[in-house]
Amino acid sequence: MGVGRWTSFPVPLLMLIAGSAAIAGAARRTSVPGPLLLVAAGLVASYLPGVPAYVLDPHVVLPLLPPLLHTAALDSSYLDLRANAWSVPLLSVGYVLFATVAVGWIAYLVVPDLPLTSALVLGAVIAPPDAVAATAIARKAGLPSRITTILQGESLVNDVTAITAYKVALAAAVGTGATWGSGLREFLVAAVGGVGVGVVLMVPLHWLRTRLTEPLLQNTLSLLIPFVAYAVAEQVEASGVLAVVVVALHLGHQLWQVDFATRLQERAVWAMVFFVLESVVFALIGLQLPVVLRGLDGYGAGELLWYALAVFLAVVVVRYLWVFPATFVPRLLSARIRRREPDVNWTAPTIVGWAGMRGVVSLAIAFSIPTAAHGGDHFPARDLVLLLTFSTVIATLVVQGLTLPALIRALRLPGRDVQAETLAEAQAQSAASQAAEERLAQLLADGRNQLPQPLAEQLRTVVERRRNAVWERLGTVSEVTGESADEIYRRLSREVIETERKVFVRLRDERRIDDEMLRTLLRRLDLEEAAAYREEEGE
Repeated sequence: MGVGRWTSFPVPLLMLIAGSAAIAGAARRTSVPGPLLLVAAGLVASYLPGVPAYVLDPHVVLPLLPPLLHTAALDSSYLDLRANAWSVPLLSVGYVLFATVAVGWIAYLVVPDLPLTSALVLGAVIAPPDAVAATAIARKAGLPSRITTILQGESLVNDVTAITAYKVALAAAVGTGATWGSGLREFLVAAVGGVGVGVVLMVPLHWLRTRLTEPLLQNTLSLLIPFVAYAVAEQVEASGVLAVVVVALHLGHQLWQVDFATRLQERAVWAMVFFVLESVVFALIGLQLPVVLRGLDGYGAGELLWYALAVFLAVVVVRYLWVFPATFVPRLLSARIRRREPDVNWTAPTIVGWAGMRGVVSLAIAFSIPTAAHGGDHFPARDLVLLLTFSTVIATLVVQGLTLPALIRALRLPGRDVQAETLAEAQAQSAASQAAEERLAQLLADGRNQLPQPLAEQLRTVVERRRNAVWERLGTVSEVTGESADEIYRRLSREVIETERKVFVRLRDERRIDDEMLRTLLRRLDLEEAAAYREEEGE
């Protein structure tokens, strides 16, 4: 990322981070999704006097995607993705290839100065919906959890397909020679290799996380994990994106096994990292307007507007041409899918089709297009491809992002069933508390665990009500173990909390509660365990 002429101190970079964070913070006080406000602010700021030129460098931007993908995958559900195993590949692989060819062909027909090879490059660049944009706007819009899962799953792995298609189209455009057959082989190698690297890394990384006892060390490792997975995969010419996603899905699924202090700290650390990176990414999208307009002096404003509108409409129409058949054809062919998803109608694919926002991945790939083709000739219509990529990203973020909540309301799409979720949470808590009470009774019956009656009753009250409280601890010492009442209390508290935690995980694995509810319940236990195991003052 170029940052102007500042060399002694990265002032423009600090300005970018501070400004992006301020705007993102302000967006939280409005009903406008943060990404849209950041893009708009970037567009305005790009023409303000004194604002330096921020040029997307794909060699810098693409390696920064692992932490964003890691965070999105950690918050995803492995079980939910597995339950939608047929939907995600149809979108992340099938749709991306279809969009590459279809959008590229339409752009070739509409734009007179765009060669077919360059048009296919454009199609590959703007084919993949962006993980960051999809997650940020879909959740803000209040989409049902299943649709959000499908969009997340699609955007987590579709970059592999798009990058492979881009490489094949680019090779044809610059004259180095490439076939779709070789591209398919490259895709399979990247995909299988990326998954393989992720599978190889996920177990030892999780083992290491559970063996480290210092939360700061554990969270330092957590910050390194996405970069390590990405780098290892790229070194063996596999997909770093898929490696990051596989590792993060496994770590998220097994997060309950990590120390409670690490979970509490990790949640705050990754929330901060995601907030900063997401803010900077969307602000950078808006700041690219002056850059993409360079070299387009030969085109009129009306002409460029028509081309941009045509490509945007092609992106929208082509997505619907794929999403509707991909939703209903598998159901016609598979009785199992019909039994698992009996209530699917036209509203869900309508939302999925409209929620295909593009983002920084498309821009980063577009900026990686070389300026020269094979033999030293200028890459055909490179500046025009940059502009059409930029306009498509902006249009999908602004038009689709702003209208998505209204579309959900107009279709009366059922949101999250709060009553059902509350009932499931209450049932899970009841089952866990019952198990904890039984475990507590066993522990208190042991002479080594004798407590003064007030503390024993307090433990029972905490288990029954599961709420935060200020606990009074007596300083008596057990004649059996030599532990103080405070030490026994904390030890027993950990035992009953761990019992509840295991029940919650079992209920998640049995699909009686989902991963989001599991995280909510675990966080509640973590806070109580943190209170019971508060650090000594000054440590």
